[in-house]
Parts: sequence; C-alpha cells; structure tokens
Amino acid sequence: MSADLQTRRPDRGSSRRQFIAGTSSILGAAVIGSSATSAWAAPQRDSAVIEPGARVPALVIGSGYGGSVAALRLAQAGVDVHIVEMGMAWDTPGTDGKIFANTTKPDYRSFWLRTRTKQPLSNFLGFPLDKDVPRYTGILDAEEMGGIIVYQGRGVGGGSLVNGGMAVTPRRENFGAVLPSVDPDEMYDVYYPRANAALGVSTIDPAWFETAACYQYARVGRKHAERSGFPFVFVPDVYDWDYMKQEAAGTVPKSALAAEILYGNNYGKKTLQKTYLAQANATGRVTVSPLHRVTTVTPASAGGYLVGIEQLDTGGAVTATKTVTADRVFFAAGSVGTSKLLVRLKATGALPGLNGEVGKGWGENGNVMCGRANHLWDPTGALQSSIPTAGIDNWAAGGAFAEVAPLPTGIETFASFYLSITKNPHRAQFSWNAATGKVELNWQTSWKQPSIDMAKSIFDRINAKEGTIYRTDLFGAYKIWGDHLTYHPLGGAVLDRATDNYGRLHGHSGLYVVDGALIPGNASVNPFVTITALAERNIEEIIAADL
Repeated sequence: MSADLQTRRPDRGSSRRQFIAGTSSILGAAVIGSSATSAWAAPQRDSAVIEPGARVPALVIGSGYGGSVAALRLAQAGVDVHIVEMGMAWDTPGTDGKIFANTTKPDYRSFWLRTRTKQPLSNFLGFPLDKDVPRYTGILDAEEMGGIIVYQGRGVGGGSLVNGGMAVTPRRENFGAVLPSVDPDEMYDVYYPRANAALGVSTIDPAWFETAACYQYARVGRKHAERSGFPFVFVPDVYDWDYMKQEAAGTVPKSALAAEILYGNNYGKKTLQKTYLAQANATGRVTVSPLHRVTTVTPASAGGYLVGIEQLDTGGAVTATKTVTADRVFFAAGSVGTSKLLVRLKATGALPGLNGEVGKGWGENGNVMCGRANHLWDPTGALQSSIPTAGIDNWAAGGAFAEVAPLPTGIETFASFYLSITKNPHRAQFSWNAATGKVELNWQTSWKQPSIDMAKSIFDRINAKEGTIYRTDLFGAYKIWGDHLTYHPLGGAVLDRATDNYGRLHGHSGLYVVDGALIPGNASVNPFVTITALAERNIEEIIAADL
C-alpha cells in the first residue's frame, strides 16, 4: 500500500513491449502537460450522435477508465471508434455558471434520476442531510441492489468525475491475490507505469502538506495513527497540486478547497476528460454519444453485432431507439453496468454462447466508513481539502487500509473520517429474474461484518490510545459504521473465467470486457489505476492479435 510505486526491474519483455513502453512515456508527458483548469482539455470532436443504421468498426459501451483506454489505443492503431455513454457530456455550465455542483449544496445535477438525494454521509450532528431535487440525469448514481448501495459516476469520464482521485498501485506482494492469471512483471514493468503516466498521477509536496491549513485533518490522522503504531503513508492522486497551492493562495477559483468532489470538480482534478479522452479526441477517430444507453447486443447475420440503443433526455425519458452495427463491441459500462448487461443478454438468448461465469465474482472492495470524535485539543480544521492524500496501512496485519478522508463542512467538527478498504472475502452474483425482467444481485448486508472487523483492527486501537469514541451521527441514529455502500464495485465478468486472459468473452468472437468487471471483487487499494493498467495490457494484445 506504499504511496510509491514498487521498485521495477528493467523490462525483460519483447521488443514490441519495449517500443510501446517508450512511446507511452511520450504520450503520458503530453497528457500531464495539458491544462487542469477547465472541464475539458480539448473540446469533443464536432460530430452528431450515432445515427440509426450506422456501422462502426469498434463500439465502446461506457467512457470510464477501461473504455477510455480502449478508445484511445484503438484510435491510435487506426480504428474508428464510437463511444456510447449513458450519462451526460458535462461540458456545459449549469444555472450557477459552473459545470458541476458543490458537494455541500447538491442540486439537480447531483444525482442520477432521483427525486431525493441519497448521500453517502446521510446525517450530521443529528440532522438528516438528504433533500428533494428535480429528477435529472445527474452525475452520481446511488444504485440500490441486493442489500447495498453502489455509487457510480454517470457521464463522459465515468467514475473519474466523482472519485477522490486516489491513484494507488497495489503492493507487488498483494498482486497475486488481485489478478492471479496476470504476469506481475509485465504489470509493474510496463502497464502500471504507463497508466500512471497517462493519468497524470503525482504525490503531494510533503513540505507543503506540513503547513497547509487544508490538511490539518490529515495531520491529525497521522498523529493518531503513528501514536498507535500504524504506518501512515502518502497516497498519489490525480489532482493538480500546483493548482491546489494557488487555491490556497487565493489566486485561482477554488475547487478542492471549495468542497468540490462528490458531484464533480470544476477545476483542479485531472479526470479522464483531461487525459485519456482528450488524447482520444485529438486522434480525430473517436466520437461520443452521451445520453445513450445500450439495451441489446446480438450477432448480425452478415458479421459483427447489432446493437440496440436508447437515446435519453435529461429527465430520463427515451426519446429515440436505434439499431447500429459494430464489427467489435467493448463492454466498459463499469462492473455493475457490464455485468448486468451481459447477464441479461445471456439469459434472454441474445448472446447464448456466454459461459456460466458471467455475473459471478462480484465484490465491493471491502469498503466501509466510520468517523471518530476527537478531543478539543485535536481540531481537524474548518477548511478541508476535498482531495484525500494519505492513509493508514494495516493491510498485512489486519486486512485494512484506511483513507484519511475529509469532512469539508466549512465548520470545525473535531472529527476524523475514514474510508477503509478491506480483505472482505464475500463475493456476490448477478442473476436474471425472468418474472420481473430485471437483473438482481444477491449481496447481503451481513457480509460487511468482516470489513467492520478489519477496520476495527485500526480504529479500536486508536480510540483506546487517544481516549476517543466513534461518531454515531453520520450514517443514521446511533449507527457507527457506513456498511451500506461501496464506491469500488469490482467483478461480475472475471478475467480468465468469463473471458480469456485478455478480456475476450467466451462464446462470441469480437466481444470484449475492458473495465472493472474483470477484477474479482477486491483490488486491495483504490482500484482505478489497476483497471487502467489492465485495460492497457489487454487492449495492446487485442490490437496485436485480433486486428
């Protein structure tokens, strides 16, 4: 869980791998040099949405990490790509002149087709935080299923729009439990470095961290961790740290220091809009259809696949239905979206050749949240950066890593807040319910108990050492643990089970999974760097062998 990438040996792979690794550094440098002060580093390609009857060489379902990697690398290989994205483009300012809503003031932009917000932290100081909002195709989906709420980003850029940007490479010794069929040498020598470079990953300036008022909360977290004997580590992120320093100096519009994160970040965060998707746009070979939802994929008699699509308005109503043909289809709708779609397509006979592993191996990355009430002599600061930058590492001894998270309320709370990732062993399965015509997930809330126990291995000890207690006002009345949710859904179309070892779906040539559905339930860290690196690995092989 170290914030630093593992020490890497020189690449011992083929000359092709060496060549691509070298060109990746050039591409990564170009991406990192792009502006971080606007919602898009480059405008979307000027084109109409996909038309009924169109034929495309490659259709990518979803524009998150895996989909963005696939689109960029296919385009660079000379393949025309169309991305179908269920969410909005998020390239037009709202009523307040900004594209994204503030975390402390959710509005119509905040949630996906809900009439009342469903915030991860639902209560504060005894008061409920949720409120009524207009139904709108907002940026954060709180999807309730099988005893859990799964938070997912909706829009061009997927989860990169709404996450905290913690860009963590797993410890090498943990990698075998994450992706047992993948060679760790190639991941740590080539694909993790490529992903980190292209995503613009960097670590906070430690000297600035020591004096920045906005990270008082993290320094308190460090003090408590170290006094209880836990390693405290800085964690890389995709925020523009120079921009944050300017925010603190008051020379640029505030973003992280204005509590922007959960419903998007207007300025400083390097989302996929500014990295992979900007590069894809620059190729001239990638087009995007926002507010389009794929409903079916079936083999076409003349080759390729017929793809059924619904076009949505901002109220969620279907305004048009379309059928297009794609030579190849890349499933990148996120762990939940990809898994649900594949399970339905198999069960309804649209893709009968998919194997019995589709829908299995789903997990929530062991996510559990909690808060601690500190003493008056440990203020955490009224000004808190919304970008977490450090954590407490007890993975080897207790099965938990705890992100020291912000509570950017604008007032002094004397509270420490944490999101833990744990070694939860439970895995759920998606299945088709023919009676309701829906895909269901069999997750059980009680399966969170191992995560709670692992998180307690950190916080019980800290509370005992500091003489502090857990907060009971954050997730409901007298409820300590936020065990009802996940930010990190993984699995459902597991690599080397539902697919081959590079994401090709069994039973139907020309269909691929390129997102977090490939990772069986737990990444041991925040997963988006691993999703990105795995997509880089897989698409390189697919381009070389299949195209």
